[in-house]
Amino acid sequence: QSAKEAKLQAREDLSSPKLEELAELDDASFRRKFSGSPIKRIGRDRFLRNVMIGVGNSRNKELLPSVYNKLTDPNPLVRGAAVWAVSKLENPETFADVQQKLGKVETDPSVVTEWGLND
Repeated sequence: QSAKEAKLQAREDLSSPKLEELAELDDASFRRKFSGSPIKRIGRDRFLRNVMIGVGNSRNKELLPSVYNKLTDPNPLVRGAAVWAVSKLENPETFADVQQKLGKVETDPSVVTEWGLND
């Protein structure tokens, strides 16, 4: 059922967006894309956390480059979700290599937990 008021109409540009495109959003592009949309209210970081969960659940290894880009995101919420997504998409040996490289230098306790490095 369509909304009768113009401001409640679904925006065509937000219909079926690609996970890869969403995963690449920085703060400025997030604000531009979702200007005037209720999605903007949750903010880029929580939105990208959700995108990373979608990517991990997709089982689409072609999305790994987008996830790897988020492993060094400034926000720990995004980094933690990216770690989880890599753990779902990557083979165990490669994940262990990345874990040793990036997990050992992580300072946020919640992201360290995602890396599985709590002692």
